[in-house]
Amino acid sequence: MEIINENIQQYCEQMTSPQSAALDELERLSHLRTTQGNMVSGSYQGQFLTMIAAMIQAKNVLEIGTFTGFSAICLANGVAEGGKVHTIDPDIEKRYLVEEFVSKTNNKDKVVIYNGFAQEIITQKLSNEIFDLVFIDADKENYSLYFDLVIDKVRQGGIILADNVLWKGRVVEAKKDKKTGLIAAFNQKIAEDSRVTQMLLPIRDGLLMIQKNG
Repeated sequence: MEIINENIQQYCEQMTSPQSAALDELERLSHLRTTQGNMVSGSYQGQFLTMIAAMIQAKNVLEIGTFTGFSAICLANGVAEGGKVHTIDPDIEKRYLVEEFVSKTNNKDKVVIYNGFAQEIITQKLSNEIFDLVFIDADKENYSLYFDLVIDKVRQGGIILADNVLWKGRVVEAKKDKKTGLIAAFNQKIAEDSRVTQMLLPIRDGLLMIQKNG
């Protein structure tokens, strides 16, 4: 979902490097084989994920919320040689689709898939990891928890990205439902955290870019 003018969004996409044919196919199948195809990051945001991973020369990346693997592949396309993308999702049913397309995009050695709850995976299987980049795109009610889980596991100068933080524009409405209120509270929490510097970008449904201070 994009919140800026449709014509401007289309122009931005036209002026952005196109994604690969394999990602085109994965995006198509995500809509065809699931009932939540709108959860795919899409080519525009996908290119941003690839570029930010490359720009900071990320070698160790964490993704919370895999879905069909589109964003994990985009992140893997940008990681440095020998880098890894650790992606977590409790939904094991889509794992075959993730594995299929990770293989098709030559990222088999870069993407590590974990099926389970993020809190358990992070505190148990990834307890000794330090990350250059974290992408949070999971259950919105737990964004604050996920941030607390990863902030001490991100290197100084590292980046945390949180998706859907404008929540269809509802965060600016006077009356908010429970989920919107939790997202707005998360945004405010980050704004008040002296450990980080942040910028909220109007990419698709809002992308909060958080850098851990040195």
